[in-house]
Amino acid sequence: MKILALSDEVVDFIYSTRIVERFSDVDMVLGCGDLPFYYLEFVVSILNKPVYFVPGNHDAKSQFLSDGRIISHAEGCINLDRQAAEESGVLLAGLGGSIRYRDDGIHQYSQGEMQARAASLAPALWLNRMRYGRFLDILITHSPPFGIHDGGDLAHTGFKALISFAKMYHPRFLLHGHSHVYRRTDTTRTFLGNTEVLNVYPYRLIEWTPQ
Repeated sequence: MKILALSDEVVDFIYSTRIVERFSDVDMVLGCGDLPFYYLEFVVSILNKPVYFVPGNHDAKSQFLSDGRIISHAEGCINLDRQAAEESGVLLAGLGGSIRYRDDGIHQYSQGEMQARAASLAPALWLNRMRYGRFLDILITHSPPFGIHDGGDLAHTGFKALISFAKMYHPRFLLHGHSHVYRRTDTTRTFLGNTEVLNVYPYRLIEWTPQ
């Protein structure tokens, strides 16, 4: 299983025909927020593989197209925010957004609000447990968990709910963006129990053999 994860930045060689040379063999693409609709639409059109995403704090609720239409998500892609899905035997779920740092911020939540959003996934995850014998394989988020890959400023503070979520449902991976990486010494991979937390900014190829 090969997964291309994206977040926060349009990568020039991905937003070009060179994407075929590098990533034509991926099984799916996962977007971790703050990605323009046109970027995700290009990826799904060229690779013709499933694309799931969650919104980031800089994503608008809708976008106007030149033909007059208004769209609320990247066409051809699946918004996984507060949703669960199964794709090629992989169990997915998503929680988008960042900590609230502006009163009028879109896709911004308090710690308590994210706790409630995470709890709303419980019925779908317990159904997974009954059907497949496990809750979840991959959780995609925009923000990192509290204290893991997050920043010292309010806008980049992680969510405490993601810590308790990982301890409860044991996803194999938690993929996030939001925290931009500028130095090779920055930590981008951390284990939270059995969950591998990966900062995918601006892209990351994950190779994994599902159980």
